[in-house]
Amino acid sequence: MMAAPTISFAYGALAVISSFVLVVGLSMLDMEYLLLPMAAGFMLVGPLLAVGLYETSRLLELGERPSFGKVAAVYRRNGVQIAGIGLVLMLAMLAWIRIAFLIFALFFSGEPPALDHLVDRIFFSAETIPFLLTGTLFGGVIATAVFSIAVVSIPMLLDRDTDVFTAMATSVAVVRANIRPMIAWGFLIALFMSAGMVTAFLGLAIALPVIGHASWHCYRDLVGPGR
Repeated sequence: MMAAPTISFAYGALAVISSFVLVVGLSMLDMEYLLLPMAAGFMLVGPLLAVGLYETSRLLELGERPSFGKVAAVYRRNGVQIAGIGLVLMLAMLAWIRIAFLIFALFFSGEPPALDHLVDRIFFSAETIPFLLTGTLFGGVIATAVFSIAVVSIPMLLDRDTDVFTAMATSVAVVRANIRPMIAWGFLIALFMSAGMVTAFLGLAIALPVIGHASWHCYRDLVGPGR
């Protein structure tokens, strides 16, 4: 991140600004109850959002000086396959948002809590424990599936002339072969992203680029160099 601070912090700033825009948009639509599901959903599509950071790390590894132009051109290389896995991640996020909406409706009598009662109803009511357990169960299943297929697949698509199915299969194989460090890595990603969000999203300015660059090196260590 410090080797390419301009690009890294630009990505971090974009994450912060996008988060603020999302909060304001949901508030204007009286859909504040979707803030928590959307925050969790952000982690599902995070690997796609970090494509430019992967490319920055790749260029640094090759001894080249990264630039916004070079990073923007990354989608010209294997762009169709990257778009393919992007579609998979977006569908996973939409599925999670729909499930979260149904869970809210189930535990709050079809009427999600208003913003001024949101925290009290979610964390300090009779429905708190079963609501959080149910949400964690369903969210955990989706997050585990997405992590398994995406942990090294997008960096692999940048680095190799391969297809999305091969990349996802490789990612799953990597997780199965390195289950304990992958559990630790998934936990660290969730921890850093959560820390970034609870600091009024300002922490994302550091959390996103750190995780993005580290994910590239995770791919290199587990899969090896491509072309």
